[in-house]
Amino acid sequence: MSTCTAIEAQLGRERSVPGGPRPLDMDIIAWGDVVMESEFLTLPHPRAKDRAFVLVPLKEVGPDFVFPDGTTVDQAIDAIEYRQEGLKIWQES
Repeated sequence: MSTCTAIEAQLGRERSVPGGPRPLDMDIIAWGDVVMESEFLTLPHPRAKDRAFVLVPLKEVGPDFVFPDGTTVDQAIDAIEYRQEGLKIWQES
């Protein structure tokens, strides 16, 4: 995670405004079947299964991915509401 944070900083990300605009946002979604929670990193990402912009690309690169709780990427996608127009993914917050 520290490598991701360093890359973000090199490309102009400032963390002064939580949730604010940023040129780049890098997250570690999962690391195999590792489940952990620390001050700096929680795995799997605590909101990954709620976010279409995470799940749709995840299905493309890892169609057989299974979260450590047994939820498949297909099940996670089926559990949320979103729409996709070409490469754009729309989801209400």
